[in-house]
Amino acid sequence: MNTSPEDGLYVAALGLGGNIGDPPAAMAEALRQLDARGDCRVAAVSRLYSTPPWGKTDQADFFNCCALVETRLDPEDLLEVCLSIERAMKRVRLKRWGPRIIDIDILTYGPRELKTSKLEVPHPRMTERGFVIKPLADVAPDLVVKGRMVRDWLQDVDTVGIKVAEESQDWW
Repeated sequence: MNTSPEDGLYVAALGLGGNIGDPPAAMAEALRQLDARGDCRVAAVSRLYSTPPWGKTDQADFFNCCALVETRLDPEDLLEVCLSIERAMKRVRLKRWGPRIIDIDILTYGPRELKTSKLEVPHPRMTERGFVIKPLADVAPDLVVKGRMVRDWLQDVDTVGIKVAEESQDWW
């Protein structure tokens, strides 16, 4: 059974964030790097949000956004591209949920569900996180994740303290 679209493109939803240095500039650079590839195209980017830290709360606020990327890459290859962009920007993984220059997560990959040692899509905790669901609702409110539309998840997730940092979706 062929599970790929006829044109070979999938739409992946990505979550980007950071709270060290200049996170908006780092996220913009990551998006530009993805968009410059022949196998990826940034189709939509959310507004930029300022968000309180989640998980490990004794750190600076984050900036977050979501993007829809059309890609010909398989999910694990897209993950490797995202990780290579993080490494090039000197992302260091010291503590889970800790401070970071840049973080790029694959949230969804078309209608596919996948769980490997490297990647799980849909992202296992995305529907619990206001800093993911709020920006994702900007670009994909009708996207179905775990049986519900993003717009419906938004009604149930905690968005306290999340503020629009840049209203324009062309900020990147």
